[in-house]
Amino acid sequence: MTLTTSQQRHHYRELLVLGIPIIIGQLGTIVLGFADTLMIGHHSTEELAAAGLVNNIFGLVLIAYMGFSYGLTPVVGRLYGMGQNEAVGGKVKNSLVANGVVGLLFTAVMTFLYFNLEHIGQPDELLSLIRPYFLVNLASILFVGLFNTLKQFFDGIAQTKVAMWTMVGGNLLNILFNWLLIYGVGGFPEMGLLGAGIATLGSRVFMALVLVGVMLSCRRYKTYRLHFLSYPINKVDFIEMNRLGWPVALQLGMESAAFSLSCVMAGWLGTIPLAAHQVMITISQLFYLILSGLAAAMAIRVSHFVGQRDFAAVKANAMDGFRLNLFISFVLSIPILLFRNHIGGLFSENIEVQLYVSGLILILALYQFGDGMQYAFANALRGIACVQPMVTYAFIAYFVVSLPLGYTLGFICDLGIYGIWTAFPFGLTIAGFLYYIRFKKELNKMSHG
Repeated sequence: MTLTTSQQRHHYRELLVLGIPIIIGQLGTIVLGFADTLMIGHHSTEELAAAGLVNNIFGLVLIAYMGFSYGLTPVVGRLYGMGQNEAVGGKVKNSLVANGVVGLLFTAVMTFLYFNLEHIGQPDELLSLIRPYFLVNLASILFVGLFNTLKQFFDGIAQTKVAMWTMVGGNLLNILFNWLLIYGVGGFPEMGLLGAGIATLGSRVFMALVLVGVMLSCRRYKTYRLHFLSYPINKVDFIEMNRLGWPVALQLGMESAAFSLSCVMAGWLGTIPLAAHQVMITISQLFYLILSGLAAAMAIRVSHFVGQRDFAAVKANAMDGFRLNLFISFVLSIPILLFRNHIGGLFSENIEVQLYVSGLILILALYQFGDGMQYAFANALRGIACVQPMVTYAFIAYFVVSLPLGYTLGFICDLGIYGIWTAFPFGLTIAGFLYYIRFKKELNKMSHG
């Protein structure tokens, strides 16, 4: 295990070495999202709108579920930083149990929602498309939890390439079966949106089983595997995983809710604004997956240095991660802005959808500062295992500011979809400043404790 020390002024290289495999793996997800939206959008505008609703609803649940699995990262990272590798396997085992229980809870909640889809104010003509696509996404929840937990294990011990290659393989498989099942190629039935859902389910099962196979069979992980198999499931570790996991789940869930509930509001405006919202969410995922991938690397390194009690390196990694996020956002924004009048045409042939997308891209570029800041310092707090305050801060930023402001601007001020999106820069920036202030406070306490 090689870690730099506080004598090093900057940590850009180390953050990139650890973060690039996470980013590449997550870029596979954005490629998949683009492919899904492109293929579905060219099959029909109604299916694009239906996919937008279901993907945004499940995005809320799956991001919260991913957040819960993040509770494992500071635990594994701290033990790894201390050189206590033999203790990691037992923590992973109890985390899997905790994640399984939470996955069943989320499945129950989404099942209830399925039976009440007609009551959330969406266009009636979309319900026949929404229902089957919803069900296949529902069937994948537990497999997502299994994958996320094992991904946190591999990432926490600085083996980020394992999940990267698994995600790349799974997403390529998904794209292939999207093509076969959406359009009915090579003797497969033409299933449209449902075919895209089946392909997604298959890829999620595949990725979860690959990580299980790697952990159980690879020689490199023998120490972790032996402790995983012999360590008992116990109340103390189960409670610890819930204590660290739920605050991050709620924080990410509320952030995602600002977008998912905005999707519901977009549906109140009609099929065309809803389709444009889905295209914009797909574009915004490019920023999200890159920024969150680098921030995840920052959380891992911060947790390693917490285990070594090198608090100068903790601070340096957090600040360098924030600067890298801002730089990446700036670079990504340039081509998006230059080609904003053409991007909508990649996803839909509908001229109204294309015009909405062109205008909304300006707002997307505007909120990148706040987005980069909140990703960086939320993950810095996660790395030092200070997660409880993030719930309050997220509630203020997204439920007190962003959602009410979006409704006010969109409907009361009659700005429509533009008003809904204008609220995002305010919520994200407020969240970023609150996380930053708390990180400084906690780091100061740790340094003098």
